[in-house]
Amino acid sequence: MANNATLTYDGKSYDLPVITGTENESAIDISKLRGQSGLVTYDEGYKNTGATQSAITFLDGEKGILRYRGYNIEDLAEKATFTEVSYLLLYGELPTAEQLKKFESDLTMHTLVHENLVKVFEVFPSKSHPMGQLMTALSALSSFYPESLNPNNKPEETNMTIIRLLAKMPTITAMIMKKGKGHPVLYPQNKYDYVTNFLYMTFGNVTSEYMADPVVVDAMNKLLILHADHEQNCSASTVRIVGSSHANLYASVAAGAAALWGPRHGGANQEVLEMLEDIQNNYGGNVAKVVDEAKDKKRLLFGFGHRVYKNFDPRAKIIKVACDNILNKLGINDPLLEIAKELEQVALKDPYFAERKLYPNVDFYSGIIYKALGFPTPMFTVLFALGRMPGWVSQWKEMRERKEDIGRPRQIYTGATQRPFVGIKDRK
Repeated sequence: MANNATLTYDGKSYDLPVITGTENESAIDISKLRGQSGLVTYDEGYKNTGATQSAITFLDGEKGILRYRGYNIEDLAEKATFTEVSYLLLYGELPTAEQLKKFESDLTMHTLVHENLVKVFEVFPSKSHPMGQLMTALSALSSFYPESLNPNNKPEETNMTIIRLLAKMPTITAMIMKKGKGHPVLYPQNKYDYVTNFLYMTFGNVTSEYMADPVVVDAMNKLLILHADHEQNCSASTVRIVGSSHANLYASVAAGAAALWGPRHGGANQEVLEMLEDIQNNYGGNVAKVVDEAKDKKRLLFGFGHRVYKNFDPRAKIIKVACDNILNKLGINDPLLEIAKELEQVALKDPYFAERKLYPNVDFYSGIIYKALGFPTPMFTVLFALGRMPGWVSQWKEMRERKEDIGRPRQIYTGATQRPFVGIKDRK
């Protein structure tokens, strides 16, 4: 394979290096193209642009492959806990028993949030969106830990910032849930593991004991693992580009949460539930009619297909099993879930969907599980952020360790050319 590509323009040729990753993905390095030729490349949405070199996540959409640090997502979801996967993403290797024990202990010791942050939640309007609350809380953490603002912190100081963020994320998420219900917050309990503690703070009550069902804990672990990272998606890229300005970690992940809030990114599973409600309320649960309309391009079906995966989303295969286990275990009798199961079966059997590779994706099943567990629809994106947090932090950490330059995309200007200024009296 050639080590260079040649670009010929206006009678001149430019040799551009070709770099190849460990999974044999090749890319043309254009980092010096503008300096040599005055040209920039145009790639709307960066769909064909590699903005960084990363050792965190490998994704092959054509083959339906997803790996964290070389480990197949199927193995991690089946055999690891969310804290193990978080350690793997952050530090590059699966932890030993001793390393995991210390990591989990460090997280446990930093789960409490400052009481003044609790007061911030108290003044949020009762109808404020959970993602708005999350973004506020994340960015506010830098106010409580001003030492995190120093871009030249020692590695151990940066690691403490990371531990604090990951430790407080389930506490903040549970506080948002309690705010929505108008219930008092529950403080974390050191006797519980990471996921069980989150479920306790979320579904527990000051008036009674709460014991998390092992099936629910297992499903929640899987959901968080499956969402932990997904290469250079919109929110991860946002975290990296904001962090490249040497913005602190809390501000960087708050920016990632803002990107995730969009319905074309993290809000997709919310759209699935809203679609199911529409089928129930406006179609009388007539799934066949909805499918026919989708085929005729009269409406969209959310939760099918994927921007990157041109095969079955590997995460969806895993989460489907967890979804079935949860529904069977809890004995859920919900019309929306029945509609979802019928829609899933129709889509899996219909040649129209198979030919176009419109398989149910992770958003289709995750929304169903969240609803079955008792989460209101507006909380879905916050739960996505809870799972994605170690990925965002790992992307930020890698970007800083690589000492990447500040992100500064170019553009193709299409506005007015130079024109004279006209005084206000002479304007028409």
